[in-house]
Amino acid sequence: MPTKKIVLAYSGGLDTSVAIPWLRERYTADVIALTLDVGQERDLSAVRQKALKSGAAKAMVVDAKQEFAQEFVWPALQAGAIYEGVYPLATALARPLIARHQVRVALAEGAYAVAHGCTGKGNDQVRFDVSTIALAPQLEVIAPARLWGMSRDEEKEYARARGIPVPESAGRTYSVDENLWGRSIEGEDLEDPWGEPPEAAFAWTRPVDKTPEKPIYLEIEFRNGVPIALNGEEMEGVALVLHLNRVAGECGVGRVDHVENRLVGIKSREVYEAPAATVLHAAHRALETLTLSKEQVRLKDLLAQQYADLVYNGLWFTALREDLNAFVQSTQRFVSGAVRVRLHRGACVVAGRKSPHALYQMALATYGAGDQFDHRAAEGFIKVYGLPVRTQTQVQLGPKTK
Repeated sequence: MPTKKIVLAYSGGLDTSVAIPWLRERYTADVIALTLDVGQERDLSAVRQKALKSGAAKAMVVDAKQEFAQEFVWPALQAGAIYEGVYPLATALARPLIARHQVRVALAEGAYAVAHGCTGKGNDQVRFDVSTIALAPQLEVIAPARLWGMSRDEEKEYARARGIPVPESAGRTYSVDENLWGRSIEGEDLEDPWGEPPEAAFAWTRPVDKTPEKPIYLEIEFRNGVPIALNGEEMEGVALVLHLNRVAGECGVGRVDHVENRLVGIKSREVYEAPAATVLHAAHRALETLTLSKEQVRLKDLLAQQYADLVYNGLWFTALREDLNAFVQSTQRFVSGAVRVRLHRGACVVAGRKSPHALYQMALATYGAGDQFDHRAAEGFIKVYGLPVRTQTQVQLGPKTK
């Protein structure tokens, strides 16, 4: 009888490390550990070795940084997708990509199930489960942390009993997830929404009092809504984001402290670092105001919220997300040009924007000698525009003198 196989999304942390022997023992199956490199700045060769030491039959590491940027980050940037106005969806964007690779490996290896380390009250469980349903509904999804009922201390004992290394750290131990688009920090004292996040929670951004005294200016060039160059130097996507993370982080840009509405119905205090995402969203938005019509901008703003909700709620692989993306891609046809931003003391401020497709026309906007706007035409326009107001006032309301 062939050996059963389960493909586990493996991070190298305690939950997924414990999940390997737990899955083997409970389901009598070989566990294939899959780790995606999405820019999380970890020694992934060490993560792979830990998976094997924890009992995985096979451990795979896939470099998916370029795929992540091109197929997930850039479409979300073009859409202006920012959850509840502050969260640029870093973790939420990576989960469907990981699920897609899990499904690919599961089908190639003949596995009957995929597994992940998510708990029962987080958002990630939904993102993994629903993505798998959308891509390969015949696969079973197993979430050990929803099933085993172990406390954190019990997990550690379980791991030690099976020879799995358990890191012992003094002080605060935050739950951190990171990729090239952002860093999510949870737990410990951050769970109290009254308390200010301590500096120990941050790794990518400097405190304001330790940032450069003089502002730093950057010029970001976009083509069809996608950033392609910094300060005149063309850069591929991953390198551009990593460079911006460093430069903007040194200026203290990109910290988010937010009480968030989770999909499962609870409010959660979330702390994020997203220097590059903060800068690129601000610059992209500025270029859109220059190149899109008023109606396009306003409709896109409404749909951006819907797009962000879909991503956050684990619905990347749905027809509606594809439909919204088709609209977004159409709006980006003329979103090309350059934006100059000023980074200073934790703030990112747009300092200039230009585009060969700009709808802003100096000859129409200026009050100077070059003014070409027909001022006389305004009188007839206002007469027609105000006609409904005049009619209703005369017939129904009467003049308002108070």
